[in-house]
Amino acid sequence: MPAVTLPRSAGLVLLLTCMALGQQQPETPGGTTATREKQALPAIQQLPPKEQAWKLLETGVKADKAADRSIAVRVLGLLPENTKALELAQAALYDSHAEVRASAAAALGEIGSPASIPLLKKWMDDDDPSVALAAAHALVLLKDDSGYQVFYEVLTGERKTGKGLIASETSRISDPKKLAQLGFEEGIGFIPFAGIGWAAIKALTKDDTSPVRAAAAKVLAHDPDPDTTKTLTDAAGDKNWLVRAASLEALAKRGDSSVLKAVELYLDDDKAEVKYTAAAAVLHLIDMSEAAARKQ
Repeated sequence: MPAVTLPRSAGLVLLLTCMALGQQQPETPGGTTATREKQALPAIQQLPPKEQAWKLLETGVKADKAADRSIAVRVLGLLPENTKALELAQAALYDSHAEVRASAAAALGEIGSPASIPLLKKWMDDDDPSVALAAAHALVLLKDDSGYQVFYEVLTGERKTGKGLIASETSRISDPKKLAQLGFEEGIGFIPFAGIGWAAIKALTKDDTSPVRAAAAKVLAHDPDPDTTKTLTDAAGDKNWLVRAASLEALAKRGDSSVLKAVELYLDDDKAEVKYTAAAAVLHLIDMSEAAARKQ
């Protein structure tokens, strides 16, 4: 078969086209929101967003891996005064893994139900200090002064009443680095992005900017400027999962249901921290929207 000879100009166009196609990269989960909106998301399309979000969280709190359960339980705190979230978090207090129990205690403090106070008081005496710290902080959030006992002990080395953390695990409490780790894990306010978890500080070894940007996103949850909503929506498409999770959490706390469709796109994110945060954010924004509709 004779060779086909292209005109010089046509060959150049063909070469440039092939080069352009070769440089195209598949979109990653951390792509921009605008790009993700164009993608087909079969998992979300199968169920209404509210059912999809609840199914995702219910599966997460029963996952085989304790780390997945911990993440799914922790984000229940984005659903204040929600009965279903309250029940799931209270049940997680009985998990065999301390990280899950600690997440449950932290979530209960943010859900804000006084019904959790008796349970949290029991878990202040948990054998694992991280659980006791999370329970104590939750009690403080619920305006129960008994929670201050644990912080008194952290400061002085002994608790005012009852058994304390020091007797059970002196090394974890007396070691500043390990105590800082507990602060990250339980989100008790030692650092701005503590709620994201201990994975944040681990990320510092690989990425020096993402934890700081994540912290900024969380603080922007309370920025009254309406333009910040778009900034956070764009940041939810960041390539770094830490920033995506923080931005979604901030959007949930802002309570602007206009971003609901954008948040729904992250229900199938590759990172558990992101998809569980997205699920809780979707549920909270739907609740806010429905509450607003009832008032009209």
